Amino acid sequence: MGIVEDKIRDLKARQAKVLEMGGEKAVAAQREKGKLTARERLDLLFDKGTFREIDMFVSHRCVNFEMEKKDIPADGVVTGHGLVDGRTVFAFAQDFTARAGSLGEMHSKKICKVMDLALKAGVPFVGINDSGGARIQEGVDALSGYGQIFFRNSAASGVIPQISAIMGPTAGGAVYSPAMTDWVFMVKNTSYMFITGPEVIKSVTGEEISFEALGGAKTHNEKSGVAHFACESDQDAIDRIRRLLSYLPANNMEDPPYMATGDDPKRADKSLNSIIPDNPNQSYDMKDVIRSIVDNGEFFEPHQYFACNIIVCLARLNGRAIGIIANQPKVLAGCLDINASDKATRFIRFCDSFNIPLLTIADVPGYLPGSQQEWGGIIRHGAKLLWCYSEATVPKLLLVPRKDYGGSYLAMCSSDLGNDMAFAWPTAEIAVMGAAGAANIIHRKEIKEAQDPVAKRQEKIDEYNHLFSNPYVAASRGYIDAVIEPSETRPRLIDALEAICGKRETRPPKKHGNIPM
Repeated sequence: MGIVEDKIRDLKARQAKVLEMGGEKAVAAQREKGKLTARERLDLLFDKGTFREIDMFVSHRCVNFEMEKKDIPADGVVTGHGLVDGRTVFAFAQDFTARAGSLGEMHSKKICKVMDLALKAGVPFVGINDSGGARIQEGVDALSGYGQIFFRNSAASGVIPQISAIMGPTAGGAVYSPAMTDWVFMVKNTSYMFITGPEVIKSVTGEEISFEALGGAKTHNEKSGVAHFACESDQDAIDRIRRLLSYLPANNMEDPPYMATGDDPKRADKSLNSIIPDNPNQSYDMKDVIRSIVDNGEFFEPHQYFACNIIVCLARLNGRAIGIIANQPKVLAGCLDINASDKATRFIRFCDSFNIPLLTIADVPGYLPGSQQEWGGIIRHGAKLLWCYSEATVPKLLLVPRKDYGGSYLAMCSSDLGNDMAFAWPTAEIAVMGAAGAANIIHRKEIKEAQDPVAKRQEKIDEYNHLFSNPYVAASRGYIDAVIEPSETRPRLIDALEAICGKRETRPPKKHGNIPM
């Protein structure tokens, strides 16, 4: 047998050793927890047979604490590239079976290399996190590794889509990179994120709390808003990542991919003509409106469990990807609050970064009142919404089905903040405030002095409703471009989007604005 054959046999033996990951026992322990291995996750993420690993043979250089005697296959992280629905994506997956996927100098260098390549190539980047944290034996080199990743997260932001999947423990410094990316997926019962763990919290504050309650998928999807998706399993998370990528361009210089959906762009829906309740204080489900409008009734919703008084989702209109922001009358009457403002702001800025047109559906009575909102900074947080709509240069459409009052009217993409076309249903009420509140302020003295204050108050409410609680005053001023029959909403929005899809708009040159944070 020749020298070349010997070397090939040696190569295959080395590859096989790395592919064993942390060994049979460690792999079995991973699966007993209901988790897939790093390599199984990447095989599911990429189209079959397309994943190409790089840096398979990278190894650590640590000599502290007898680490030179420790072999860590692939240094605890698998990196490479492949195709997702035929489009290139770079990715890493931390391998918990190999030294708990701990991050050291070379581990981080592998991640940084694929991040750099993704940025150079202008393609999305996916990180699958499952790690015990910093490799303590490597000291400041491990900390430096995290810092180098954070720096690249910032550099890539708004240039390529960045997606993080939390599929195991992610603690301490490891949580910041996912938080800096565009999207965070978590898996119920097997993943968690926190800065300080339950043991540290107990020793410092005396509080006893479980890993799941402190930083599990449910917690970060419902309470903190750090995560966007709570998935049932590793497989479910990866399926959703692939679906998310189908709506996104490869980078900020491209338009989102077009997909023929087979749904008739002229399709009308008579059910919308009766969806608004006769009683203005009754709610309805805004998701029913969205389903009626978008292609095949399908939309992809992040932050489903966080700030449910506002909905954000990705969908398609006549095959074109769009981002939708809509008040949800079923929750807090659709009022804007701190969390809703943050949720919408982040989504709008993402869509604007990646050339995804925006549709805003406004049914909003105002900002949520209360001392906790004021003390929590609703002014500052609410200003973000005004800021990001004004900043966005993608095509912006507005639909007003019902209430659109006061400052929240402005905040939900009014014409003054740059919407390109605005539509209202005949049921729309566009005013500074609701009729009852307005009558109490404008006619306070007259009502007080009336022989029958209750009757006088109702008279003034009816008068205000007649004057302002309709879309026609706004339409007469040009703030609403068309009042349309609800059943015709889908074709009108599609025609508008097709008309302005080539929109180009610039802002004054500057390094960057100073968004109210």
